[in-house]
Amino acid sequence: MKFGVVTFPGSNCNQDMIDTLKDELNQEVVELWHKDSDLQGVDFVMLPGGFSYGDYLRSGAIARFSPIMNEVVAHAERGGYVMGVCNGFQILCESGLLEGALLHNNSQKFICKNVYLKPESSSAAISKGLDANKSYKIPIAHGEGRFFAPDDMLKSIKDNDQVLFRYCSEGAEVNDEFNPNGSLENIAGITNKGKNVFGMMPHPERAADPNLSNTDGKLLFESILNNI
Repeated sequence: MKFGVVTFPGSNCNQDMIDTLKDELNQEVVELWHKDSDLQGVDFVMLPGGFSYGDYLRSGAIARFSPIMNEVVAHAERGGYVMGVCNGFQILCESGLLEGALLHNNSQKFICKNVYLKPESSSAAISKGLDANKSYKIPIAHGEGRFFAPDDMLKSIKDNDQVLFRYCSEGAEVNDEFNPNGSLENIAGITNKGKNVFGMMPHPERAADPNLSNTDGKLLFESILNNI
């Protein structure tokens, strides 16, 4: 599969994503710049983490207007695959490709630590290949990761099996105690109704290399490759 990894001014996880896709998963990767207007025939677009445009206004609010995003939106609307991690998730929400919003953490502090995720969606490629009764250790690093959606939107997201992951304990227990940022119902990631656009705050690309003593994140990428 041919992946495209977009770099915006302020991205800082683009190389992590490139290395994971190339070195750990043996995939073809094209590096895309935010001013590009051509996706170069990629099958899957990745929007990495970081602080695009310094997080001015709102995280992802300016990056949404980068020229490359016109192509990313068109790609997604044709059914092409797109994934945003952390700042990439924020950009997807700002662009309207995903529902809801990412608000400031309820602690009003930047949080950087390992958390545990419980797979939720049985129909989305990134989670359907995972054990729904198991937790996966994935790091987070964000100041605006609190997922929010109005009641009617949240109900629709749940009814359509669009919740990808929920924050949980190491034993896969989901409750407020294990919610790091105040996200509604411990939601750590969602997909769109078409199940071709994925967004999540935790960083699976930072947990995909044996040298980091954690390869749980690699399992998420393998689920994508095995189910699309």
